[in-house]
Amino acid sequence: MQKEQCRSIVGLRLKKIAATFIGLFLVSSSAFAGGEQTLGTIVVVGSKTNQVGIADSASVGTITQKQLEARTVYRPGELLEATPGLIVSQHSGEGKANQFYLRGFNLDHGTDLRTTVDGMLVNQRTHAHGQGWTDLNFLIPELTTKLEYKKGPYYASEGDFSSAGAVSIAYADTLKNGIVSAGIGQHGFLRTMIANSSVLGAGNLLYGLELERNDGPFVHPDAFRKVNGVLRFSEGDQANGFNATAMAYKAHWNSSDQIPQRAIDSGLIRSRYDAIDPTDGGQSHRYSLSGAWRSGTALASTKVNAYVINNQLDLYSNFTYFLDDPVNGDQFNQPDRRITTGLNASHTWKMDGFGKESENTVGVQFQNDNIHNGLYKTKAQRRLSITRQDHVVESSVGVYFENATRWAEKFRTVAGIREDAYRFDIASNISANSGKHKDAKASPKLSLIFGPWSKTEFYVNLGEGFHSNDARGTTIMVDPKNGDPANKVTPLVRSRGQELGVRTSIVPGWQSSLTFYRLDFGSELIFEGDAGSTAAGRPSRRTGFEFANYYKLNDWLTVDADLAFARARFRDTDPAGQYIPGSVEGVASLALAVDNVGPYFGALQFRYFGPRPLIEDDSVRSKSTGTVNARLGYKISPSIRIELEAFNLTNRHASAIDYYYQSRLPGEPVEGVNDIHFHPIESRSVKMSLVSNF
Repeated sequence: MQKEQCRSIVGLRLKKIAATFIGLFLVSSSAFAGGEQTLGTIVVVGSKTNQVGIADSASVGTITQKQLEARTVYRPGELLEATPGLIVSQHSGEGKANQFYLRGFNLDHGTDLRTTVDGMLVNQRTHAHGQGWTDLNFLIPELTTKLEYKKGPYYASEGDFSSAGAVSIAYADTLKNGIVSAGIGQHGFLRTMIANSSVLGAGNLLYGLELERNDGPFVHPDAFRKVNGVLRFSEGDQANGFNATAMAYKAHWNSSDQIPQRAIDSGLIRSRYDAIDPTDGGQSHRYSLSGAWRSGTALASTKVNAYVINNQLDLYSNFTYFLDDPVNGDQFNQPDRRITTGLNASHTWKMDGFGKESENTVGVQFQNDNIHNGLYKTKAQRRLSITRQDHVVESSVGVYFENATRWAEKFRTVAGIREDAYRFDIASNISANSGKHKDAKASPKLSLIFGPWSKTEFYVNLGEGFHSNDARGTTIMVDPKNGDPANKVTPLVRSRGQELGVRTSIVPGWQSSLTFYRLDFGSELIFEGDAGSTAAGRPSRRTGFEFANYYKLNDWLTVDADLAFARARFRDTDPAGQYIPGSVEGVASLALAVDNVGPYFGALQFRYFGPRPLIEDDSVRSKSTGTVNARLGYKISPSIRIELEAFNLTNRHASAIDYYYQSRLPGEPVEGVNDIHFHPIESRSVKMSLVSNF
């Protein structure tokens, strides 16, 4: 299983990494002394923002609209893969929230990756199918103007779910030109999109409408259908102005869930694109109203955004087939409907303290979720029995203060403190599992920034963070599936991070960052939505490095090249083993973008998703996955272009995701069989789009 592959690299202890880094720092300090500075100015190289002199760590970045436009994505959530080291996958075809992998984490459907769109938190707490459920199918890529990412628990403005990373996506207030796009592709793919903005009174009105269908390569088609719309009114600019936005998304689909390899080998199903239970599927909607206001001067700025979101999911899944119920099968239904309200406000002001240039920020974040969800036993989407029903009201408020001070020409700090308080109120159909609970966490943060010397900067980052657990686990007494006693979980789980980094743009056109990090969690605590019970995991540690590069070679060619490696282990001793199942190890990507070559433009993307341990003793591992996507375009006129996109260009038969667990197929022993269950990456497919600006 190549257990020793690259292990010598990540086997270095943090002390050795720190010693190496400090040595690099001392040598570089001497070599770069007296070099050019870029303080206080954002320098744009090509389409990517240069963060030297601006950023607080080596693992933050801003990706602009031009760079996002060059990416080839099979589904909207894959836009997040513009973040170095982040993998976006899927184990159930279209419609369902993606799977995310970052810094040695299998983030499931979003835990520990905080994702916001226009300030609205996408992660859904106490979700029926998984804590932090992050469904990005409502994104319209053409309206996305910027993606900002931060990694690690070092930022006072980022709260729940942000320990591994945080991604913020911004939508446009106005469009320079209207856009209409019509696309057709293999496997029943059709997409139409229209968007434009126009002057209305003292402001601008923007609209966007998207219709899409996709069957995928599956024997039982995904039959994914979605309708998606945006309407926004805005006034002013990014410093002073406001906007009000309505969004509406609705979709339904058949689920192509993971399958066991033995089902293909025995001939039970026809191919890797077949299903064991073809009646799995789901439907969802997301409706939101939001508003943002900002006011700023040279010395101070204030930002406020508020939102209300109506989310609903009705999901049918079957992962163990006939293990629990040999007659009716193991399909279950997880409905979830909720109203989420949120408010974020911050005020920043500049001041001189002790003769030093300083900037302070104070902020408050409020969120309330009114949730109705449950777990039901079903057959072919027909309800047979109730496992659990719950009404949860989960409220939280976070307040933070952050100070950024320049102590010397080549040294500045960012220090912050954050306090989060949670209240859980659970009403369950099992009275013993009902109750109320409260918890709070304080999270200090500190960043030390040295330089720049010759456009090179060094960072030391320390911080604590947390993620919330499913509220139902905080009051649980009885396992709703079997009636056994159940253990409560800690509501808010502590994380501690440390990071050393360097960022440089010393070579013209080239931006590079190197980061070494360690992240500890008090426990790998999860709510097992598929079983309707809560499990408290073991304490864990992840150490690793990330190497990110962006190089604009000339006016027509840019290169993105990223490499990441992580070592994930449980910190306690257990006979089962020390490996964390599903934890990603090696990740790499290479993207080439070509433009300004007469009427032609294009892109080529390679993504490597390394092998993962699937059980604690590392005796079963997944295989690696490498995919190539490509894009070729031709500008018919200044306002009309045609694009051809190819996905999985080499038609590789590989897994999008792998699990190892027990399941039972017809005719197998009642105790079931342990096996690798996988979801295949989609076979090679081609899409063609005609895009016109008006």
